[in-house]
Amino acid sequence: MTRKICITAVDGNTGFAIAELLLQHREFSRKIESVIGLALEPKSEKAQELKDSGATIVPHTFGRVRDMVKTLKDTGADTICLVPPAHKDKHDICVELVDAAKKAQVANVCLISSAGCDYADPKKQPRLREFIDLEALVLQSKGDASTPTGGSPCVIRAGFYAENLLLYAPQAQEEGILPLPIGKSHKFAPVALGDVAHVAAHVLTGKGKHGFDDKHRGQMMIITGPKLCAGHELATAASKALDTEMEFENISQAEAKRVLKAQSDSDQSELQYLLEYYSLVREGKTNYIATTAFHDVTGGHPTEPDEFFRLYQNEFRPSKKAKHSHNHK
Repeated sequence: MTRKICITAVDGNTGFAIAELLLQHREFSRKIESVIGLALEPKSEKAQELKDSGATIVPHTFGRVRDMVKTLKDTGADTICLVPPAHKDKHDICVELVDAAKKAQVANVCLISSAGCDYADPKKQPRLREFIDLEALVLQSKGDASTPTGGSPCVIRAGFYAENLLLYAPQAQEEGILPLPIGKSHKFAPVALGDVAHVAAHVLTGKGKHGFDDKHRGQMMIITGPKLCAGHELATAASKALDTEMEFENISQAEAKRVLKAQSDSDQSELQYLLEYYSLVREGKTNYIATTAFHDVTGGHPTEPDEFFRLYQNEFRPSKKAKHSHNHK
């Protein structure tokens, strides 16, 4: 039996990356019958691109559980990948989706959560902490024999996406600096979005007696990048990859907020999430690497920081002008 996989928030980066991988890579595409993409903005460029690749795009109307249940039943989805959208009502949207999946009797549920949420303080990092509630909702059905969703949940806690560093690319290009509000010596291990998508694709297409592959079912998978980096180490990795001098600048939370606001069209809640994650780093709560799940699930090695900067070198590489100003210091 081939899978019918529903992925939420396909108009966002994570949902899009997972859907694209499933559709375009033979390793996964041969195991699935269809990919259904739920999109809050079905007309968005990402949603249209997936549609062209063969996905069925369904508008996601938030606030009507009954409609959502009907949508899931109509598409015949047996698997749902819950990607929390970048939206101020992220939490409520996800709660509604978990509820709808249960009522529509979708057997396999995979939640993309956030690494660090277990260290988050509900007062200081409320956006991060929300993920704990969502995980509980997805996992609690495991003990509920009356629902078919009980059998096969999986949670992937994705670390800080290295792609978030692209928000600082303008500074990198103009001034040759990487400005982050993470303190001078605290470390974190940014993970490439593609690596998270890779693990999710394996989980979503893996099969076992009760739905997902028994190796994945009921698992809490924590996925960070393979290397702990303080700010200056990230800058060194960038310098190496781009073959040019990059420097780290530790900035204040207020400054970071200003920079992010000016440079990013991200949703307000998404910026808040980023700032909260940086505050976790400053508190020393992200000083760990979690790559075991990545190795176990994919058999590969996650993307190293300098490899990541190489992938995006055009965004980061400083202009000639920046180089000269450094030499006169």
